[in-house]
Formats: sequence, structure tokens, C-alpha cells
Amino acid sequence: MELPPIERAVTHGVWPQGCCRGGGTWSKAQLPPAHATGSGPRFRALIGALAGTYGNGRRMGQPFGASVLRVPLSLGALQKVRDRVTQALAPHSEAMALPARRAPVNYIDATAWFLTHPLQGLWVRASDPVAFSLLHPHRSQEAFAALLDDWEGLLVSAGYGVYPSWVQARQTCLAHLLRTARGLAARLQPDLAAWGAWAMAELHRLCPMAKAPPTGGEWRAWYARLGKLSEPYHDRQSDAGRCARRLRRERDSLWVFVIQCGVEPTNHRAERALRFGGLWRKRSHGTASPKGNRWVERILSRKETCRRQARSPYTVLVDAVTSLFHGQQPALSWLN
Repeated sequence: MELPPIERAVTHGVWPQGCCRGGGTWSKAQLPPAHATGSGPRFRALIGALAGTYGNGRRMGQPFGASVLRVPLSLGALQKVRDRVTQALAPHSEAMALPARRAPVNYIDATAWFLTHPLQGLWVRASDPVAFSLLHPHRSQEAFAALLDDWEGLLVSAGYGVYPSWVQARQTCLAHLLRTARGLAARLQPDLAAWGAWAMAELHRLCPMAKAPPTGGEWRAWYARLGKLSEPYHDRQSDAGRCARRLRRERDSLWVFVIQCGVEPTNHRAERALRFGGLWRKRSHGTASPKGNRWVERILSRKETCRRQARSPYTVLVDAVTSLFHGQQPALSWLN
């Protein structure tokens, strides 16, 4: 396997101008849309993919352009390319909202983000067809409502405080509960370790039910054990007491995956969609403007949606930028 030498295709154009003999005004030929910015859609899509799909900053894009593409690029030129790619992805972000509203199940998660210095929230909403990212000034009920909009369906989430307010059916993430129980089981205090070991054993009994639903007797026995063994810890102010109260408070959300086909018992789908954004935040320390927020939202949504549908992110970017140059609507049928 070998790569051919990378050669730039440079188109040199001369746009004539002239003076009207009658009126004395000067007129000049208009640039074609594909040449108005000085570089073509494939070049801009490649720079956008390096910056967004692979998370390379502008100062990393400069040496790549100079050494690999043999194109000297300033930081301002790289920023202009990102701005144009952000604009090109606007129709994709709008189109992703429709299949997200139609999805019967959505997986949600959030992490911290920084806009210069103030703390914000990076939210993700993942379903079978798409994954939609949103940057909001808060990690609050307001942001939760803005992410879900008018959707009504089954929610899969962790135990963050705003999620239990969901009035529709909700599946709580068993993996988060198992991690909490495993941490308590490793404590040195005997009462905390005993509670953690019991909670971990009972939660492990829930997991196989995804493939082998329990009988009525097995289910009633599990509920009876949950009530009996958590009762002594219910009023304690220790970590075991808080875990016991949470299990009893969310007991109706522990087993929704048993009766609803296609629902996973964990929130791993949303966590995987959010992982790249969390790593990006650690490398870049967030964004510096609302314009940067739009770039992050749209590039993360496109990246994860392409991964879920096994599509080439670069091909989607080329189509988006080409459509923007020609004033056309990009191909969006694959999002539905």
C-alpha cells in the first residue's frame, strides 16, 4: 500500500472589469461561489475534519498544512475555515432534531464545559439514528428541558438530580449503581462493606434479566429482599444510607429494560457519545466564544451520528461544504 504524492490543484482565474461608456461606472465579473473563499470544499472539509473529527487545535493544523499538504496556513485562515464548516453543518443540526423527536428511547448524559472561564454544560442526547450535542450555560432543569424540547418517550439516564423529574418512563443506569456499590464494598468500615456487597449482589441479579426475563415469583422475591435489607440503612446519614434511599426511590426505574423491548439497562450509549467531548475539553480547556460553542455542538453531533450510521465523516463534510458553496441543500435523507 502506498499513497501518491499530494499535489495541489490551483485554478488561476482572471475576472475582467470595465467602464461603461455611457454611464461611466466600473463593473467587475462576479466570482463563482466555489472560488469565492480561495480554497475548495475538499480542502476545507479536510481542515475541518482535522480540527473537529480528530480534535486537533489550530496550532497543530499549521505544521500539518505546511509539511503534509505543503500549504502555509495562518491561524486566522484556519479559523475562517472552521467558521465556514460550522455554517455548512447548520442544516445537519436542524435535521437531526426530527429523528431525535421521533425516537421512542433517548439516552442522555452531561459533562462540564468551559466558555472562557464560566462553567457550562455539554449535553448529549443519543438514540438509534442520531446523537445530538448541546452546549448550555447551565447543568440544570432548564438545560434538561432545552435538550429534550417537546419529546415524550422513555428516557435512559444516570442518577443526576434533574433526571428523576422526568414524568414519563425512565430507566436508571445500573452500571452507575454497580460502581457505587462496588466502592462501598471496598470500604474498611464493616457496615458500609456489608451493604455494598449486598447491593452489588442484588444489582448483578438484575443484569441477566435483560436476556432472561424473571418469573413473577422471582421478581416478587427480589423486591422483598430490596425492602427488607435496605430498611435498616434507610435513616442513616452514611454513604450506605444514601445508597439505600436512592435504590428505594428509584426502584421503579431499575427494571424498565425488562418489560420494554430495545431498552438497555445502562447509559453507556450516551457516555460513549460524550466521551470525545470530555477529552476535547481537557485538551482545549473549552471554548472562547459562543461561535466556538456552535462549532463544538455541530461537529460533535456529526461525528457521533456518522459513527452510529457507519458513514464517512469526511464525505459528509465534503458534501456539506460543497452544498454551501453552491447555495444548495446538502443530502440529509440519511439522517432519517
